[in-house]
Amino acid sequence: MWKRDENWNDWRWQLKNRIKTPEGLKNYFENLTEDEKKGLEVAYKSFPIAVTPYYLSLADKRDPSCPIRRQIVPTYSEIDPKVQVFCEPNALNEESEIPHLTHRYPDRVLVTLTTMCPVYCRHCMRKRKVGKPEKAISEEEFSPIWDYIKKHPQIKEVLISGGDPLVLSNEKLFHYIGELKKIDHIEVIRIGTRTPVILPQRFYDEGLLRFLEKFSPIWIVTHFNHPKEVTEEATQAVENIRKTANPVLNQTVLLKGINDNTQTLEELFRKLIKIGVKPYYLFHCDPIYGVVHFRTTIEEGIKIVAGLRGRLSGLAQPTYALDLPGGKGKVVINPQYLLGKGKRGYIFRNYEGEIVEYQL
Repeated sequence: MWKRDENWNDWRWQLKNRIKTPEGLKNYFENLTEDEKKGLEVAYKSFPIAVTPYYLSLADKRDPSCPIRRQIVPTYSEIDPKVQVFCEPNALNEESEIPHLTHRYPDRVLVTLTTMCPVYCRHCMRKRKVGKPEKAISEEEFSPIWDYIKKHPQIKEVLISGGDPLVLSNEKLFHYIGELKKIDHIEVIRIGTRTPVILPQRFYDEGLLRFLEKFSPIWIVTHFNHPKEVTEEATQAVENIRKTANPVLNQTVLLKGINDNTQTLEELFRKLIKIGVKPYYLFHCDPIYGVVHFRTTIEEGIKIVAGLRGRLSGLAQPTYALDLPGGKGKVVINPQYLLGKGKRGYIFRNYEGEIVEYQL
């Protein structure tokens, strides 16, 4: 297929050599399950395939339960009507009058600069959009977005997403961010990108690092789901970002069969804190068509999060949350520690299950 050569650490080479066909994955993986075989026959027609050589190299060829493999190999479950019947028709509701712009909360907007990703994750919340086709927005499409933000001074924060905006050339990325930086009332710019996980070589690019340093702070929000993804290469990417004085946060999705247990998440969050990445959100998997089979129950999620209390410091604790259907916003989900009011104060349960009365 390919082998590591002198271009392995060139992010452009990684993008150019992505595996994008069922045959490519069939040639790499052994012991394909029936679900995977059927997925490679039919599911990929609905949801495209793309995997960087780097990220594919992390996957176990022989183990169908490998957490990397489960994120990249299509399965029939993605289109099985008996499974996907439980999806929400309009879970995100990101459409607006101005294409590629979503203004849901008063003080912030989402701008999607491209439909392309280095890897098409099988659990993606924008699964129905990404890679169909792979296309970046034009200057003509960006102009009304800029005008809208400029005319709404209540907007203080811009989240740049996609697809993955880091697939854009340095020139395009610098241009769009530079234009947003010219708007006086914009205080925060976030970039949502999975490249530190699936294409860490992007942050070996000296031109990109100089730009990030110049425009610091830009908040880099990435997406590690499993401790197996915290590699030497990913660690180097994070270190390079942090040297530019830009903070790195992480959003994990709770995924059945990948990270839906306390031990895996504890290991992940410990590894992230160790390399300087703050666990930011743990998202309950959205009821998106093609993704439903990755969902746990909310009760299971609460139990997992409760298990992390007392095992991790607050620094390593993300906020467990979900997106309400129809684009109604995020809500935080917490284990219930306040049990009620007693004769002398409030009754709480601590992380060990002890019942304690807090006197007023």
